[in-house]
Amino acid sequence: MSTNTLPAALAEIVDDFQALTEPDRLQLLLEFSRGLPDLPERLKDHPELLEQVVECQSPLFLTIESERNTEGARAYRLFFKAPQEAPTTRGFAGVLHEGLDGLTAQEILAVPDDMPELLGLTRAITPLRMRGMTAMLGRIKRKVAAASRLEH
Repeated sequence: MSTNTLPAALAEIVDDFQALTEPDRLQLLLEFSRGLPDLPERLKDHPELLEQVVECQSPLFLTIESERNTEGARAYRLFFKAPQEAPTTRGFAGVLHEGLDGLTAQEILAVPDDMPELLGLTRAITPLRMRGMTAMLGRIKRKVAAASRLEH
Protein backbone atom coordinates (compact mmCIF):
# COMPACT_ATOMS: atom_id res chain seq x y z
CA MET A 1 0.00 0.00 0.00
CA SER A 2 1.29 3.45 -0.78
CA THR A 3 0.88 6.59 1.24
CA ASN A 4 -0.93 8.25 -1.70
CA THR A 5 -4.27 7.27 -0.21
CA LEU A 6 -3.53 8.90 3.15
CA PRO A 7 -4.29 12.49 4.21
CA ALA A 8 -1.18 14.64 3.67
CA ALA A 9 -0.14 14.99 7.33
CA LEU A 10 -0.53 11.27 7.99
CA ALA A 11 1.28 10.35 4.76
CA GLU A 12 4.20 12.53 5.83
CA ILE A 13 4.35 10.77 9.22
CA VAL A 14 4.26 7.33 7.56
CA ASP A 15 7.02 8.41 5.16
CA ASP A 16 9.10 9.58 8.14
CA PHE A 17 8.73 6.18 9.83
CA GLN A 18 9.46 4.25 6.64
CA ALA A 19 12.67 6.23 6.06
CA LEU A 20 14.12 5.03 9.38
CA THR A 21 15.66 1.82 10.68
CA GLU A 22 13.58 -0.17 13.15
CA PRO A 23 15.33 1.12 16.31
CA ASP A 24 14.97 4.69 15.03
CA ARG A 25 11.27 4.08 14.36
CA LEU A 26 10.81 3.23 18.03
CA GLN A 27 12.60 6.46 18.93
CA LEU A 28 10.27 8.42 16.64
CA LEU A 29 7.26 6.73 18.25
CA LEU A 30 8.63 7.87 21.62
CA GLU A 31 8.85 11.43 20.29
CA PHE A 32 5.18 11.27 19.27
CA SER A 33 4.41 10.00 22.77
CA ARG A 34 6.00 13.12 24.27
CA GLY A 35 4.15 15.35 21.81
CA LEU A 36 0.65 14.09 22.59
CA PRO A 37 -1.30 17.11 23.85
CA ASP A 38 -2.94 17.02 27.26
CA LEU A 39 -6.70 16.98 27.44
CA PRO A 40 -8.29 20.44 27.45
CA GLU A 41 -9.56 21.57 30.84
CA ARG A 42 -13.20 21.00 29.85
CA LEU A 43 -12.51 17.27 29.44
CA LYS A 44 -10.05 16.64 32.29
CA ASP A 45 -12.68 16.36 35.02
CA HIS A 46 -15.23 14.54 32.86
CA PRO A 47 -14.04 10.97 32.21
CA GLU A 48 -17.58 10.06 31.17
CA LEU A 49 -17.02 12.06 27.96
CA LEU A 50 -14.13 9.78 26.97
CA GLU A 51 -14.40 6.26 25.62
CA GLN A 52 -11.85 3.61 26.57
CA VAL A 53 -10.18 1.61 23.82
CA VAL A 54 -10.16 -1.69 25.69
CA GLU A 55 -8.03 -3.45 23.07
CA CYS A 56 -5.04 -1.31 24.12
CA GLN A 57 -2.75 -2.91 26.71
CA SER A 58 -2.47 0.40 28.54
CA PRO A 59 -5.47 2.50 29.54
CA LEU A 60 -6.25 4.74 26.59
CA PHE A 61 -9.30 6.96 26.36
CA LEU A 62 -10.41 9.13 23.46
CA THR A 63 -13.16 11.35 22.24
CA ILE A 64 -13.89 13.48 19.20
CA GLU A 65 -15.57 16.84 18.75
CA SER A 66 -16.65 18.50 15.54
CA GLU A 67 -16.35 22.10 14.43
CA ARG A 68 -16.48 24.06 11.21
CA ASN A 69 -13.10 24.53 9.55
CA THR A 70 -12.04 27.65 7.64
CA GLU A 71 -13.75 26.36 4.47
CA GLY A 72 -17.00 25.85 6.38
CA ALA A 73 -16.77 22.06 6.29
CA ARG A 74 -17.29 19.92 9.39
CA ALA A 75 -13.89 18.94 10.82
CA TYR A 76 -13.13 16.58 13.70
CA ARG A 77 -10.85 17.23 16.65
CA LEU A 78 -9.30 14.25 18.43
CA PHE A 79 -8.57 14.10 22.15
CA PHE A 80 -6.62 11.35 23.91
CA LYS A 81 -5.79 10.42 27.47
CA ALA A 82 -3.01 7.89 28.07
CA PRO A 83 -0.56 7.51 30.97
CA GLN A 84 3.00 8.80 30.63
CA GLU A 85 4.27 5.32 31.49
CA ALA A 86 2.65 3.91 28.32
CA PRO A 87 4.92 5.37 25.61
CA THR A 88 3.88 2.97 22.85
CA THR A 89 0.19 3.67 23.33
CA ARG A 90 0.78 7.40 23.75
CA GLY A 91 3.06 7.39 20.70
CA PHE A 92 0.45 5.92 18.43
CA ALA A 93 -2.18 8.28 19.83
CA GLY A 94 0.27 11.08 19.02
CA VAL A 95 0.63 9.81 15.45
CA LEU A 96 -3.14 9.73 15.01
CA HIS A 97 -3.56 13.14 16.62
CA GLU A 98 -0.97 14.79 14.40
CA GLY A 99 -2.11 12.91 11.29
CA LEU A 100 -5.89 13.19 11.63
CA ASP A 101 -6.83 16.05 13.96
CA GLY A 102 -8.85 18.71 12.18
CA LEU A 103 -9.72 16.62 9.12
CA THR A 104 -13.16 16.02 7.65
CA ALA A 105 -15.12 12.79 8.13
CA GLN A 106 -14.43 11.82 4.52
CA GLU A 107 -10.67 12.22 5.00
CA ILE A 108 -10.62 10.26 8.27
CA LEU A 109 -12.91 7.49 7.04
CA ALA A 110 -10.74 7.00 3.94
CA VAL A 111 -7.71 6.00 6.04
CA PRO A 112 -7.12 2.27 5.50
CA ASP A 113 -7.77 0.13 8.57
CA ASP A 114 -4.30 -1.41 8.30
CA MET A 115 -2.56 1.98 8.34
CA PRO A 116 -0.64 1.12 11.57
CA GLU A 117 1.26 -1.56 9.64
CA LEU A 118 2.64 1.15 7.34
CA LEU A 119 4.68 2.52 10.25
CA GLY A 120 6.99 -0.49 9.99
CA LEU A 121 6.73 -1.39 13.67
CA THR A 122 5.27 -4.91 13.34
CA ARG A 123 8.58 -6.62 14.23
CA ALA A 124 9.49 -4.14 16.97
CA ILE A 125 6.13 -4.10 18.77
CA THR A 126 4.12 -7.09 20.00
CA PRO A 127 1.08 -8.20 17.99
CA LEU A 128 -1.10 -7.27 20.97
CA ARG A 129 0.15 -3.68 20.89
CA MET A 130 -0.31 -3.54 17.11
CA ARG A 131 -3.90 -4.73 17.61
CA GLY A 132 -4.39 -1.89 20.09
CA MET A 133 -3.13 0.61 17.51
CA THR A 134 -5.51 -0.75 14.88
CA ALA A 135 -8.37 -0.66 17.41
CA MET A 136 -7.61 2.98 18.24
CA LEU A 137 -7.90 3.95 14.57
CA GLY A 138 -11.06 1.85 14.22
CA ARG A 139 -12.67 3.51 17.23
CA ILE A 140 -11.92 6.98 15.85
CA LYS A 141 -13.40 6.03 12.48
CA ARG A 142 -16.55 4.58 14.09
CA LYS A 143 -17.06 7.68 16.25
CA VAL A 144 -16.52 10.00 13.26
CA ALA A 145 -18.88 7.95 11.08
CA ALA A 146 -21.58 8.04 13.78
CA ALA A 147 -21.13 11.78 14.41
CA SER A 148 -21.20 12.63 10.71
CA ARG A 149 -24.42 10.62 10.24
CA LEU A 150 -26.02 12.56 13.10
CA GLU A 151 -25.01 15.90 11.60
CA HIS A 152 -26.56 15.25 8.19
